[in-house]
Amino acid sequence: MTQSQLAGAATAALGGGRRLEGIERLAGGTRKGVYRLTMDDATTAIAYLWEDSESYWPAAEGDDDLTDPFSPGVGLYLFEAAHARLDTLGLRVPALHLIDRDRTYYPADLAIVEDFPGENLMALLDRDPRAAEPTMARLAEALEAMRGHRAPAHGKVALVDEGGRSRGTSCEADVLDFALRCLAEAASRDQRIAGARDRLEERLRVLAAAVQPRAEYSVIHGELGLEHVLVDGDGNPVLIDTEDLMYFDVEWEHVFLRIRLHDDYRRLAVDGLDEDRLALYMLAQRLSLTAGPLRLLDGDFPNREFMQEIAEHNLNEALALVSAE
Repeated sequence: MTQSQLAGAATAALGGGRRLEGIERLAGGTRKGVYRLTMDDATTAIAYLWEDSESYWPAAEGDDDLTDPFSPGVGLYLFEAAHARLDTLGLRVPALHLIDRDRTYYPADLAIVEDFPGENLMALLDRDPRAAEPTMARLAEALEAMRGHRAPAHGKVALVDEGGRSRGTSCEADVLDFALRCLAEAASRDQRIAGARDRLEERLRVLAAAVQPRAEYSVIHGELGLEHVLVDGDGNPVLIDTEDLMYFDVEWEHVFLRIRLHDDYRRLAVDGLDEDRLALYMLAQRLSLTAGPLRLLDGDFPNREFMQEIAEHNLNEALALVSAE
């Protein structure tokens, strides 16, 4: 991406006689380009670009199937729907400066949003846990607001809010299907998973059979690591990378939080979660966090050692869940 390619969009978004002075690609985005735009008066904003060349992921069958809750969240359509839902719930999300649906300024989906140039919440928590306490408390409140919202069906927010439905019969059925796909994919890339495939599949099916039916769907981020939470000037948490926003079992969110936060999860823990769902979703996410990174390494993702470490850690955790059987 060059400065000249975003100059017109930046001027339209930020106006006031400002001119784009520089752009910087930010780390973290694997499915879209994330660029900080700096204007000649030091005003900054963030540009999101959903373009094939900006994605590190190899294309796969079903990537564009919105009826699959676990298909990748890619594109302006999903971003807008998620942003609107979180905003109506009173959560802090980046303000929208420009939405280019018609590709007036660039030949791909483009959004320019508010910038928060400081630390994300993960960095703040690591550096100064006491200073992070107010933001963590407000994040817990935000998660409670998301949990309290009810939807008529489960699936991607963009789909359900327009009256659509996921193809699966329930959250747990979709998770089982997703986990079995991840298992097959991981087994094709690693002999240790291949050797334990039958035991892992049997365990998934046993765990899924134990889950009791439920028709109660909350809003979940879907991949809520604290690197996806920025901090505004008043200490409020700001949710980003929200394209995977779903109506789903709240347990899916909390399993991911447990995996990512370890001991710090206690700051966001809640009562009343379904233990059977937690058990199924933990194994499913371990398999997802094995298969996904291994697939990403098929492409040209630059930080390969880091991604390999994620795959290796979760592979071993998945095997540990069936090692006693």
